[in-house]
Amino acid sequence: MTVARLLPAFSLAVLACGGEKAPEPNVIDSSALPTGEAYLPVQGGKIWYKVSGSGAPTPVILLHGGPGFASFYMKPMEALSNERRVVRYDQLGQGKSDATSDTTLFTIERYVSELDALRAELGYDKIHVVGHSWGTQLGLEYYRAHPDRVASLTLMSAALDTRAWEENTRRLIATLSDSAQKALAAGEAARKYDTKEYQAANAEFMTKYVVRQVGGPDFDSTLATIGMPVYTYMWGPSEYTVTGTLKTYNGTVFLREVKVPTLFTVGSRDTADPETIKKHAAMTPGATVAVIPDAGHLTMADNLEGTLKPIRDFLRQVDAGTH
Repeated sequence: MTVARLLPAFSLAVLACGGEKAPEPNVIDSSALPTGEAYLPVQGGKIWYKVSGSGAPTPVILLHGGPGFASFYMKPMEALSNERRVVRYDQLGQGKSDATSDTTLFTIERYVSELDALRAELGYDKIHVVGHSWGTQLGLEYYRAHPDRVASLTLMSAALDTRAWEENTRRLIATLSDSAQKALAAGEAARKYDTKEYQAANAEFMTKYVVRQVGGPDFDSTLATIGMPVYTYMWGPSEYTVTGTLKTYNGTVFLREVKVPTLFTVGSRDTADPETIKKHAAMTPGATVAVIPDAGHLTMADNLEGTLKPIRDFLRQVDAGTH
């Protein structure tokens, strides 16, 4: 649900079809990590996390997308730490956290438990949950399990209804060039994602609706540390056709139960689709929506200031009791 297969060199489809290397455990010693970084033992291994900033306001924990993507691409969101503590972490099986191919660990419930273990380790009574893409599913489900631990929800480019997501994706594919549409259709039908034609079509889609500003070390690190076993098991080998365990996920039925301040953000050219996000917000009591101009799915990459401002303002209002 993020930048799958944007560049052929880091193609998820090539990796999925060409075979995966066995995961290697993380061997970095926590004592050698920079200040603010550490590892936390959780069910199945260790997860890496980093705490930035300080201050009295309620802390933020960032939930990255995927599932299977590392948090590198959310590093720009650490700019919120000029007012409060901001925690960025890699979910188990991706990024700097331990790799694993144990599919029994790839469940929403276990990732919820992992997040709560991190919150408890840091000693936070309440947190602002800021999730992106798949991270919005995790954030919503965390709230359902631990409503007393959540001060607010920020749901960025939400992917709360897989069926609606696929419908939006098909609609956006129809806006591509004829050659791209044919290449994607052929690749999906044959389940062959590593042809030059498919890769070119995928790049056309990604640069139009996912991320317009490609490049940089954080972006490269995100692609280089994808947890393929997580991605293929929970989502599937194709970004466009969901076959994994999240295929039937629909969290919108729980939105009416949300009783904390909630902000939805979405890029103006986002695969999450602004109109869909507005519908989700209308289901959520008191929720507000911020549409980020000139941005695709990775709004923090395409328009960082436009992404940060509504979130920063929202968090301030929640802390002040004025939202």
